[in-house]
Amino acid sequence: MPTESNPLARRALFGFILTFIAARTLVFLIMSHRMPNLYFFMRGTHVHHLNYGIFLLSAVSAYVLFWMPKGRSLSIAALLYGAAMALTFDEFGMWLHLGGSYWQRASVDAIVVVAAVLALIGFARSIETFESRHLKVSIAVLIALIGFSVVLYDTSLQIGKVEGPRLMQLELASSP
Repeated sequence: MPTESNPLARRALFGFILTFIAARTLVFLIMSHRMPNLYFFMRGTHVHHLNYGIFLLSAVSAYVLFWMPKGRSLSIAALLYGAAMALTFDEFGMWLHLGGSYWQRASVDAIVVVAAVLALIGFARSIETFESRHLKVSIAVLIALIGFSVVLYDTSLQIGKVEGPRLMQLELASSP
């Protein structure tokens, strides 16, 4: 029987958004010296939170693959999966530019794409129940999303020109 949407993807999306907001907030507060430096350093090297995300992704994947949880355990795994994805993709720009700034545009783009994919999986109707009217609405929504993305991209470039130098100064000032 086809399902209308995927509750596990919605749970992962919730964990993803919550963790992304928490991570960005903590980083900003630490860099602006509004809270103590909670960063983990190993022999003088800052261990970025993308590493925590990679380890958590590995653990959640192994748990789901080898123990095949059901019910509440599977829901918790989905929540942790979303949190791990947020920790990892929040620093996506650092995958591309090792040693680059935390405030890279690529990281924000990756967050938007991952959140959109999780939302589509979590809230879209099952393909088996798609009707022609759904296709028409989907095309209209896709066109609107593309238009919105263009506006969002242009706006973020403008904001980056204004706020980018300030955020870079903040990052440099907080370096050990």
